[in-house]
Amino acid sequence: MGSIAKKGLQQYLTQLQRHPLRTKMITAGVLSAISDIVAQKLTGIQKLQLRRLLLKVLFGFAYLGPFGHFLHILLDKILGGKKDSKTVAKKVVLEQLTSSPWNNLLFMLYYGLVVEGGPWVHVKSKIKKDYAMVQYTAWTFWPVVGWVNYQYIPLQLRVVFHSVVACFWGIFLNLRAKSMAAPKKD
Repeated sequence: MGSIAKKGLQQYLTQLQRHPLRTKMITAGVLSAISDIVAQKLTGIQKLQLRRLLLKVLFGFAYLGPFGHFLHILLDKILGGKKDSKTVAKKVVLEQLTSSPWNNLLFMLYYGLVVEGGPWVHVKSKIKKDYAMVQYTAWTFWPVVGWVNYQYIPLQLRVVFHSVVACFWGIFLNLRAKSMAAPKKD
């Protein structure tokens, strides 16, 4: 069994080297699927909502994978590939002030408008109500992940590492979005 896992990892790393963008897109899509399946089960959904799952896979594949791929390349070009504390801190701050707010807002919009099919007015109201809490929570969690990512993870594996952690963050956002979408009963 160990040799099968080792061979699989070697094949994955080969694909990551040969086709970095495609591999990161597929990885982000698969991890988005895992995240959503877990979130659906945790929220008590008995029968898997296939449409929702496919829309989450699409978001991971078409947006999260490519965005992360190009973000990390851009940050290394702007700030260099150095791993000293000053450079790592700059990357973390830049990421947290730019991509973090954007990604959380985009996810909330996508979830409300596309996944849930809610009207703009309703989604806008929910975002106004909950965005600050989601972003605050992100800023208490993601800087640590960013530090580890920039300090210890090689460039070619940063999106993969980020995607694995984002799988759990996605569960949080799914649960948060689901609680936002659920109508209050009096």
